Amino acid sequence: MMHGFIPAHRFFPYLSWTEIDSMEDKENVVIVQPIGAIEQHGPHLPIAVDSAISLGVLGKALEKLDLEIPAYSLPCLYYGKSNEHSGFPGTITLSATTLLSVITEVAQSVYNSGFRKLILMNSHGGQPQIMEIAARDIHQHYQDFSVFPFFTWRVPHIAGELLTPQELEYGIHAGDAETSIILSLLPDQVKMSQAVKEYPQGLPEDSLVSMEGKLPFAWLTKELTKSGVMGDATAATKEKGDRLLASVSDGWVQVIKDVYRFKQPFPKF
Repeated sequence: MMHGFIPAHRFFPYLSWTEIDSMEDKENVVIVQPIGAIEQHGPHLPIAVDSAISLGVLGKALEKLDLEIPAYSLPCLYYGKSNEHSGFPGTITLSATTLLSVITEVAQSVYNSGFRKLILMNSHGGQPQIMEIAARDIHQHYQDFSVFPFFTWRVPHIAGELLTPQELEYGIHAGDAETSIILSLLPDQVKMSQAVKEYPQGLPEDSLVSMEGKLPFAWLTKELTKSGVMGDATAATKEKGDRLLASVSDGWVQVIKDVYRFKQPFPKF
């Protein structure tokens, strides 16, 4: 099944060219490009975590979405910019330039097919800036094309109710949240016997400079963690993952609805 987590009737590659050509209200059809990564996620998780989260969350959202709202998923872009995980076997990374070119050329094809709304649904924390640059440049080139550089986890969700304050701040990779949601999506691919608890080491203290935040420094994962984990994977449960998946996908139902109704501002002067 090529569509995997995506409902078959929402999977763009299953359409014929004539169905696409004759589609009604094409300028308001929402096209979603899931974007992930193939990179290390500790000894207990598969390297497909970010891609699985994009597809799993989007699939659940599209299942819940009202049928009258036209929205389709493109195939996932599995490879991303993952060079911060260099030094861990299995990580496959594209350069920023290559990823930017791929996203831009996909968007051009979507535009040439008559669509005018594209969501870049990114689940990898190492590349939101590339999504933002791509979206701005694409829109500047095609000013009737609305492009949305969204990060999967930035919709409303209940992680704050399920995770500890320490995990919310420092559990940014292969910790409780990601392990729990993969236990929900791909339970057979999780090795909980190898789960570890390891938070980033050597961070600046009493400083405005931080790993993530308003004033970040550049870092590589191998500088901060031996296992590749930043968080407490041992606290993860499938029940927690089921609740996270449900809440994040609910947020994405609202996002897709909002994009469907969105009107690009145009100057009135």
